[in-house]
Amino acid sequence: MRYAIISDIHSNTEALNAVLDKCKEIEIDKYICLGDIVGYNAEPHKCIEMVQDLEPVAIVKGNHDEYASNSNKELEGFNPHAKQAVLWTQSRLSKDEIKWLSGLPLRQRIPGTNITAVHATLDSPESWGYIFDVHHAADNFSYQFTQICFCGHSHVPTAFCKKPITSRTELPIEEVPDWAFKNGENIIPENPTVADDLEVHLQSGFKYLFNVGSIGQPRNRDPRASFAVYDTTEKTVTRYRIPYDIESTQKKILEAGLPERLAMRLTVGS
Repeated sequence: MRYAIISDIHSNTEALNAVLDKCKEIEIDKYICLGDIVGYNAEPHKCIEMVQDLEPVAIVKGNHDEYASNSNKELEGFNPHAKQAVLWTQSRLSKDEIKWLSGLPLRQRIPGTNITAVHATLDSPESWGYIFDVHHAADNFSYQFTQICFCGHSHVPTAFCKKPITSRTELPIEEVPDWAFKNGENIIPENPTVADDLEVHLQSGFKYLFNVGSIGQPRNRDPRASFAVYDTTEKTVTRYRIPYDIESTQKKILEAGLPERLAMRLTVGS
């Protein structure tokens, strides 16, 4: 079984289309969505429809999904550009879309699999915290009862593994460097117009936490859309980085009257 794990689409149709084209090419069986389908970019309706059409085996709610589907206008903790985008999205969602987004769970253990899905963190999903280091990962692992947990939210791909306790001298939790780096090279791509992939082989007895990055608004200095594939037969998790038509997305953002900054940041993945 091959699962595609998609996250932080943020109303970016061009990026989502590019990812789904790749999924067809590599023959994905099922989909998991980690939330933040809307926000920031200009096509929330279309992205909601596209995700629904995939009939994912799991969808969890992101913070932008939460705030776009409730009546909160204060939006504490949001920067001005993000706040403007949330309010813009709130004003354009239909009643059915609002009901659907608001009803999504915050975390989900997928029946019949070794997978848990969450947008932010398992220990406190409603607080919208971030996992950037082994200390944050440790908190998450304490609530993780499956071998694999997939998350998003930070828009920065990171991964951690928790080893079986075999020696007091070993660190029980470590970052998986290959998830963000390849052959010792920095994650900044030399040629962002070319797709590539990074593969991690799962070891028996280890637990894993994967942040799959963002499809619609990457922030790791790589403008390509990022998503992951879990192959249950090969016991691998692979992160794909896919170029897409950024200029078309930027044009739609500006035509919608959304902040120029939201368009410009897509070029550099920041």
